[in-house]
Amino acid sequence: MIKNTILIDFLGCKVNSYEVESLANIFNKRGYHFFDAKTEDSPEVIIINTCAVTETSVQKDRKMIRHYRSLYQDSILVVMGCYSQYQGKFILENLGANIVLGTSNRDKVYDLVQEFKEKHENVLLHDDHNSIKKYEEIELSSYEHNTRAYVKIQDGCNNFCTYCLIPYVRGRSRSRDPEDIVSEIKNLVKNGYKEVVLTGIDMSSYGLDLEKIVDFSGLIEKILVEIKDLYRLRISSIEESLLDEKFIHLLAEYPNFANHLHIPLQSGSRRIVELMNRKYDLDGFREKIKKIREVRPDISLTTDVIVGFPSETDAEFMETYDFCKEMRFSKIHVFPYSIREGTVAAKMKDQVSSETKKERVRKLSSLSNLLQEEYVTDFLDKDIEFLFESYNPKTDSYVGHSSNYLVVSFKSDEVLTNKIKKVKYNLKNKLNFWQCQNQKTRL
Repeated sequence: MIKNTILIDFLGCKVNSYEVESLANIFNKRGYHFFDAKTEDSPEVIIINTCAVTETSVQKDRKMIRHYRSLYQDSILVVMGCYSQYQGKFILENLGANIVLGTSNRDKVYDLVQEFKEKHENVLLHDDHNSIKKYEEIELSSYEHNTRAYVKIQDGCNNFCTYCLIPYVRGRSRSRDPEDIVSEIKNLVKNGYKEVVLTGIDMSSYGLDLEKIVDFSGLIEKILVEIKDLYRLRISSIEESLLDEKFIHLLAEYPNFANHLHIPLQSGSRRIVELMNRKYDLDGFREKIKKIREVRPDISLTTDVIVGFPSETDAEFMETYDFCKEMRFSKIHVFPYSIREGTVAAKMKDQVSSETKKERVRKLSSLSNLLQEEYVTDFLDKDIEFLFESYNPKTDSYVGHSSNYLVVSFKSDEVLTNKIKKVKYNLKNKLNFWQCQNQKTRL
């Protein structure tokens, strides 16, 4: 084992990515370097940030934890995140972890590792989220591998959708101070980052707990006005409730506001939307999409949909299918409903069979592919500006994204990583739309 080496891995959302990068910064500043499996036998410390959004996520968490514990038996294994908040005791007692945190106390990880090195006593540290009222500040100044920088603006969720476990493992919404957000973005831009992605668990609640009245659109305006040299500002995911007149005005006025929005729908059936406790009506959703396209006609609009929610009929599934088709989403992320113990929906009657859910996933995914190709076709053989983010040695090409999230693979003698370049977007160099979105970084 090489002392002061660390391996960090994660599953799940962009928030989890931000959190592990923040921890990487903390350990790097204290003399740790990233474990290199090619030249070193085992890391001294392993940190895993987990996800619990679906049962499949939990299975992947367990597999990852067991994999690292089996591979590196003498390393100090730290497990944190939504799954460990959900089943921390099980992880400590059955999966070989040494230090288990929930979704808070991240700023204590380094000290807990040093304490374990002295005492060799396992630790389970969970806070009652009802007692956590303030955002946990862990500033991030750089990313080890990404050229796109994620900036976390809030934590927790107030929505309590009936299918979702997240409010129970992340707690209520806590907003980050807008001055801290702007300061971090300025620092990232100073360090060479050209694109910043705002992320959070429930950004629709941003600002509600702050003494100063700054809502989400106000935060966006503050960033765009104060950081004029930011090449591109992107939002990871935005609820329909945030698409107010001010937000749409900002889309119209600022070209460096990315030409892509991911707006979770979850269902296009009025009855199912109500059962899900989603905070919108479909007519309002439709009207806001119309207004967005009036100011950004070629914008890419993507969404999430859950199929097979308890008691969803074939007719109600087709209502969702038809609504997605009407909205002309350029990509639909389709998920079969997953029972999460402890949620309201888990107790609902008329659970839909797995066979029916699979068939509905297949149908809606086929529609997504058609809509995706329809959207992409409009940009073929056009010169489009891409921010190139990575190099793929297997294809000897650079991969980049446009403002509207087209993905291109481009060969060049010039090093293009973190550079902006116009290229002709065509059948030869285009990658599958959204192909690189869910790649995760292992540190």
